[in-house]
Amino acid sequence: MKKLLLSLTVLALSTALSAQKKADDLAKFKTDVIDQGKLEINKPELATFVITNISNAPLIIEQANPTCGCTMGDYTKEPIAPGKTGTITAKFNAASAGPFEKHLTVKFAGAEELKSITIKGEVLSSEDYAKLKSGSSPAQIKPTAVSTAAPAAKVTVSKKKASKKTVKLKTKTALVASVNQN
Repeated sequence: MKKLLLSLTVLALSTALSAQKKADDLAKFKTDVIDQGKLEINKPELATFVITNISNAPLIIEQANPTCGCTMGDYTKEPIAPGKTGTITAKFNAASAGPFEKHLTVKFAGAEELKSITIKGEVLSSEDYAKLKSGSSPAQIKPTAVSTAAPAAKVTVSKKKASKKTVKLKTKTALVASVNQN
């Protein structure tokens, strides 16, 4: 009798655990990607994700975490009633010029999976941002790029057999590569 009761208890618990809902069964995001467009360097803007509780029980956001340290976020801490909305906010720090795409993971109570949401856009230098706001056409704005490439390499080609060429690249690191030619 004890074995039967124990078996039924284990079966009930495993069924309950496997019946956990997915995040999309509990909540609907107005959008899960927010394109912030062009941002001025060092002037981040707030992105607000709106969540609607589509379940018939209160929705609790357990966590909303950025996947990197460069995105700050906050979220509705109190339970969201069925049919009502809550928010998750995020702000990319915009400390360097260039395009960005940052993700946050959201964990809802009662859901076994995490939901991923995204903010993206492009950070412009103050000069380029001013040109954009003054009405210059996008074609006239040349992004300020910071080059991290190594200096150009000298290439010396010497012939060895008819089917092979050896290419020697002379850079600061004295990189040597052999290239086969058909």
